[in-house]
Amino acid sequence: MDTKTLLKKIDTYSQEVIKLQTNMIACPAVSPSEGGTGEGEKAAYLLSVIKKMKFDEVFVINIPDEKAPTGVRPNIMAKYYGENKEKTLWVMAHMDVVPAGDLSLWNTDPFKAVVKGDKIYGRGSEDNQQGLVSGLLAVKAMMDCNVRPPCNYALLLNADEEMGSEYGLLAILKKHSHLFGPEDVFLVPDGGNEEGTMVEVAEKNMLWAKITVLGKPTHASTPLAGVNAHRAAAHLVVALDEKLHKKFHKKDKLFAPELRSTFEPTKHEANVPNVNTIPGREVFYMDCRILPRYSNEKVLEVMRKIADKIEKKFGVTVTIEDPINDGSKPTDPKHPVVQLMKESVQTIYKNNPRIMGVGGGTVGAYLRNAGFPAVVYSKLDETMHQPNEYSSIKNTLGDAKVFALVAMRFN
Repeated sequence: MDTKTLLKKIDTYSQEVIKLQTNMIACPAVSPSEGGTGEGEKAAYLLSVIKKMKFDEVFVINIPDEKAPTGVRPNIMAKYYGENKEKTLWVMAHMDVVPAGDLSLWNTDPFKAVVKGDKIYGRGSEDNQQGLVSGLLAVKAMMDCNVRPPCNYALLLNADEEMGSEYGLLAILKKHSHLFGPEDVFLVPDGGNEEGTMVEVAEKNMLWAKITVLGKPTHASTPLAGVNAHRAAAHLVVALDEKLHKKFHKKDKLFAPELRSTFEPTKHEANVPNVNTIPGREVFYMDCRILPRYSNEKVLEVMRKIADKIEKKFGVTVTIEDPINDGSKPTDPKHPVVQLMKESVQTIYKNNPRIMGVGGGTVGAYLRNAGFPAVVYSKLDETMHQPNEYSSIKNTLGDAKVFALVAMRFN
């Protein structure tokens, strides 16, 4: 089939974008852990849409969660058969959204869609409903034009992405991995830039370190009677900052402009409430984004050696915990799906896309670590998690065209 016909069909879906977004925004799929009710209502709406379409397989994977009103978190899979049924191109998006936050910063009701020109305002409209709608409309065009792609095209609509995917992708990969074939690949429309030029195939390892320094509290006028944990922690922060950057100094042009690993001191917990007490306990955190060439374990080993020297110098005890410790394997930039994505983006947007890596984490890392090629792509105005979040109708349709082109050329 001439793909021009398919792309022209997608151009007629503007009202479909508005309808889908309006109904989804009205379903506040906030995690039960953050005071919401989860994805149940939104999943029910999406199932009602999907079941009216020509999918060959539709099923729901319910992951138990006692905090959810129904006791489960739903994940939806919908597959449209291609000529080769042994191979599937998955488009994966998430249904959950973050809370609205401070309502006084919103110009509209965050859970009532407002359309202004090309923009649809509402919580979740861009993160991740824009990508979800693009994935859905790409296959709708194939169905409406009575065409089958070379391989299967499938949607995977996940729960719990915003809170770590425990009740979403991670549970699916652990308990239902048989649903994926060895030749399957994934498109993840949950990251991008305003130019639509970022074809993301790699992520830095993510390591969050919680560092606790224990000394001995005393009155500030008698410092020799105690051990100042705050002073020791200050020296430790400086030592970590200097020595980690020096030790793990290599660059990788795939990750431009942040070519190196980064080690950033971030959160600091309160110690004592008054000025005239020397603190006996200090807790601070570091957010480390590490090039895949290095292991998180090696970084932790170096951190421990630095901490040992601080212990000896100041007479404190230092413990290092790693509440987040995720490695990330890259997708081969030469993989056919990566090249197809780059070519398709260039065709639709007339730009110069770049295959690249990022420092931030996405669910693409979970897929890559499980052995599946994954490409993260969207053309976004980057309003996610902000007050007055909005999505672009034009970008939604453009990305649907990109996904349709990839699907029709992937065999």
